[in-house]
Amino acid sequence: MDSSPVNWEALEALIIDFAKSENLIEDSSPPSSPSLSSSPSPSSSSYLSRLIIRQIRSSLEAGDVDAAIDLFRAHAPFVLEDHRLLFRLQKQKFIELLREGTTEDRGPAIDYLRTFLAPCALNAYPEAYEEFKHVLLAFIYDKDDQTSPVANEWAEKRRYEIAGLMSSVLRAHLHAYNPIFSMTLRYLISIHKGFCFRQGILSPISDLIERLLLLERDPPAIPQDSLYEAQPFDEVDIQALAHAVELTRQGAIDSLRFAKGDLFQAFQNEICRMRLDAAMLDELVREYCIYRGIVESGVQTLSEPLKGNPSESGCYSTQDGSLDVDYSSAKWSNSETSATTDMSSMRGTNVELRYASDPANNLEDCSTSGSHQSENLRLPRNRSHGAGERSKRKRWRGRHDELDHISDIHFNRCSKQEVSTAMQVASATISKAQQGVENINGEEKYEIVLGMKELASRGMAAEVVEEINALDPNFFAQNPVLLFQLKQVEFLKLVGLGDHSGALKVACSHLGPLAASDPNLLKPLKETLLSLLRPSEDALVTGLPLHALATSLQVAFGKRLGIEEPQLVKIMRATLYTHTEWFKLQMCKDRFESLLRIDSLKENSTPVLTSLASSKSNTESCNLGSSQVTMSSTTRVSDDGGSPNQASSRDVICDENAILKVMEFLALPRADAIHLLAQYNGNAETVIQQIFA
Repeated sequence: MDSSPVNWEALEALIIDFAKSENLIEDSSPPSSPSLSSSPSPSSSSYLSRLIIRQIRSSLEAGDVDAAIDLFRAHAPFVLEDHRLLFRLQKQKFIELLREGTTEDRGPAIDYLRTFLAPCALNAYPEAYEEFKHVLLAFIYDKDDQTSPVANEWAEKRRYEIAGLMSSVLRAHLHAYNPIFSMTLRYLISIHKGFCFRQGILSPISDLIERLLLLERDPPAIPQDSLYEAQPFDEVDIQALAHAVELTRQGAIDSLRFAKGDLFQAFQNEICRMRLDAAMLDELVREYCIYRGIVESGVQTLSEPLKGNPSESGCYSTQDGSLDVDYSSAKWSNSETSATTDMSSMRGTNVELRYASDPANNLEDCSTSGSHQSENLRLPRNRSHGAGERSKRKRWRGRHDELDHISDIHFNRCSKQEVSTAMQVASATISKAQQGVENINGEEKYEIVLGMKELASRGMAAEVVEEINALDPNFFAQNPVLLFQLKQVEFLKLVGLGDHSGALKVACSHLGPLAASDPNLLKPLKETLLSLLRPSEDALVTGLPLHALATSLQVAFGKRLGIEEPQLVKIMRATLYTHTEWFKLQMCKDRFESLLRIDSLKENSTPVLTSLASSKSNTESCNLGSSQVTMSSTTRVSDDGGSPNQASSRDVICDENAILKVMEFLALPRADAIHLLAQYNGNAETVIQQIFA
């Protein structure tokens, strides 16, 4: 399975917004979107609402209905005014009273039944009174009797169901939706899992996403009775919602009714019903923020082994085995190799960076020895450039306002079980055979890489090359395209200063020889030389996007020092790729990609003067309108989204109305509907007749 490049700037903006919105970092700067500083801001109503919802959920899951009702009364009294919801709460309270009491002491339960539950059952909803009579059987059947008619009422999973239902209702009414990044991750992982299942392939990130996205969803919110008479919704919206979040057609209609016909609000309601492991997501975000220098690190030096027995924490392989996984973000950066990551399963330790180890041993080796990743490495002569950057970093605070109900997470990595949420650094020490690097500990390596990134992002290319050559003279010999890019920046900087002679010297000494050894660099070289014709002040402005270059340098040089990319980036690359491929199969554009910033995450941020790879055009996008047509081939969708004239001679033009009709009547995914229409010349009636014949 291939992977897609990720726009790191767009990803970083989403992640920072998530961390601020969830109050995970201490930050005194004004929030750019619903987010928080070091203490909850009054303007952060969305965060406070989400916190209240979590507290209500926790109370209901613990069986403390009274505490939940108190919170409803204080923050969401409309819930108690809705007799349908109130009846469900009171019914659960009745069960909890029976659970707490003895068979001889049923007085509190009987009193509650008479005073609250019975009167509410008469006015809640048509089926409520029958449910009321049914729950009375709990007086007779014991809670441990798994064969009783009220076993479901006694089951603790009922607590989680009512907690999920109340969470869905509160989210929608309070508009307390999860941050955009959280919703985007849910959506992309859901599509990724569906795509892999449909195509019969093994996901290279299955170990992460199976743990991150939970199987259970919150129950859907209940539309008000008056909304059941709502006007019919556009079939386009119904099908788009149903297939985006895996609903039945009726489920999509009910969701649209609850949202009063607002497709995007209905989509947010549904996507937030999907549940993520919050502890794991926070650790993934924290790992990314440390890697990028956004928050302070608490990195343990490599010379200090982790406490505990390495054999107890095990080892985890990220190699997928049979699948050829290419996570390279662009051709100018080092392609990512499969690597073994030794991570401790201990929680609460102050260790964050992960180091790559020998790919040859990444399947079964659970040892703590590292790989020979660097040779002849020396300390850079000047590392003071990172001091200012370090002072800007935030402190990770975590969910201190959360209730302490997150369960511990543990797994055995040698048996390839679930990934640890702690994302700990390998306890391995770098091999003694590495010359000159034994005195550079993990913290120093980490600061060196961030320092190089900072220099590159400021356009200080000559300083970057000098520092890296001083530290590792062999790095640019193995990464000539990165050297070419840095020398491009140096060239453009000199042109911008009016030093044409110095710029040409750089071109003759470095750019020319590099292009001579790599024909792909000849075109970028010519385009770079054209900057001599532009006004001096425009040279660097119209040149390389420095942030993209800085990121490529960080990834490549970090790997050289044994520092892996964040796991979150691997998830995004794989899921963005399957998102693109999925909508190629659907032969349409994703209605929700702009809402979730997926289009921004896919935007190409490659340096324009060194764009080595010819980008493949996406499949012809189609608007979900009644007048659109779709070109379908009975063989397969063209990989490069080529024109209809290049496709199979058996192509059929499928009208959008015909596609929707087949999807509606046969409850089929869009790709299957198109495939069937292609077999019957685009005639929906013929397809339906053949299926039911």
